[in-house]
Amino acid sequence: MILCISANPAIDRRLRIERLQTGGVNRASSVVAAPGGKAAHVAMAARALGEAVQWIGFSGGTTGAACVRGLEALSIPVIPVRTRSATRINLEIIDDRHTVTEILEPGGAVTAAECNEMLRVCYESFAQHRQQAVIVLSGSLPPGAPPYLYAQLIQMAHQCECRTMIDTSGDAFGNALAAQPSFVKPNREEAAAFSGFAITDAKAALVAARQCLARGAASAAVTLGRAGLIWLQGQAATPLVASSIDVAARSTVGCGDATLAAFAVAAVRGLDTAETLRLAVASAAANCLADLPGQIQKSEVARLLPLVKCDELEPH
Repeated sequence: MILCISANPAIDRRLRIERLQTGGVNRASSVVAAPGGKAAHVAMAARALGEAVQWIGFSGGTTGAACVRGLEALSIPVIPVRTRSATRINLEIIDDRHTVTEILEPGGAVTAAECNEMLRVCYESFAQHRQQAVIVLSGSLPPGAPPYLYAQLIQMAHQCECRTMIDTSGDAFGNALAAQPSFVKPNREEAAAFSGFAITDAKAALVAARQCLARGAASAAVTLGRAGLIWLQGQAATPLVASSIDVAARSTVGCGDATLAAFAVAAVRGLDTAETLRLAVASAAANCLADLPGQIQKSEVARLLPLVKCDELEPH
C-alpha cells in the first residue's frame, strides 16, 4: 500500500493557447481540469502502475470537492481533511511552441486545529498499515502549516514501522531530513537550494545527495531533467546514474512526481536497483506523453523501460 499525503493539493488547469502574450489578451483553445498537487500526481501515477494507493489531503470548498471526486474517479480511495479555506487552483499554460508556463497559487491558509486533524487521520492510517505501507510526503506546505509538519508525519511513520519518502523544499525539507526519512527526491533546483551550490552535472548532484544522507536521509535520488537522475542508496553504496529518454514531450509538469511514484512502487514490489531506476525514468518519460500530470499509461511505461540505460557513477 502506498499512502500519499497532500498538505497542499490543487486543481490543475491545463490551458492551450497559440502564443502567450504578456500584457495582452490570450484566448485558450482548450482547457482541461484535474486533481493536482504533487502528492495527487504521485497517487495517480502509482495507481496507473498497478499499485494500491490511498490519498490523504486537505480539502476545502468546491475546488477541494472537485479534487476528491477526480481522484475517486480514478479508483483512488480518498480521506479528505476538511479546511475552511478553499483548495487552490494551479495553471499550466502550453503554447504551440510547447513552451510551458506555470502559475501556482500558494494555497489557502490552514489552522492549527486542521493540522492536528491531519496528524490524527494520518496516524490512524499509518497504524492500520503498520510495517506494510510506503508513506509519500510530497509538495509544498500551505500557509499556516508549521515547517515541521512533514517531520512530525515521518516520526509517526517510524512509530508504525512504515517507510517514508519525501519530496519538498525549503524549511520543510530541512526539517524532514532531521526526522530521518527512508528516501528523498529533490530535483536539480531543490538540491541546489539545499546544498548551496549549482547542480551542473551528475557529479554535483552526487555531492548534494551525500549531503542529504549526512543530514538524515537513508537514501537519496536527485532528478536532473533531460540529464536523467542519480541515486545513492546509502553512504557506502555505489552511486548510480540513469539516462533520460528522448521523447516528444507534451509537458514536463509532473515528471518528478511520476519518478517518485515509481520509486514507491519499486519499494512495495521489492525491485532491485536496476529495475527501480528503469521504472523511475520510464515513468517520467511516460508522464511527458500523458494528457495530464500523473495520468501516465502503464503500456507506455512498459514500452519505454528497455530504453533506459543505468550505470555506476564514478565518485571522483
